[in-house]
Amino acid sequence: MPGIQQCVYSNNKQMYAIRRIRDAFRENKNIKDSEKIEELVNKAKANLEIIHRQVTIGQLYSTQKLVIESPGNT
Repeated sequence: MPGIQQCVYSNNKQMYAIRRIRDAFRENKNIKDSEKIEELVNKAKANLEIIHRQVTIGQLYSTQKLVIESPGNT
C-alpha cells in the first residue's frame, strides 16, 4: 500500500498548491496599489521557487508506478 499512499500524498500536495494560488488571487483581485502588487508578485515568485524545489526533490526520490498506473492496464 505505500504506493497508493504516496500517490494520494502527492495529489494532496498538488491540490493544496492549486487551492492556495486560487485563494491568493481571489483575496488580492481588488488591489490597485502598484507597490503592494509588486510585493505580492515577488512573494508569488518565491513560492513558485519553493514549488519547483519540492518537485525536483520529489522526482529525485520517486517511487515505481503501480501495476494499475501502467499504460495498457485499462
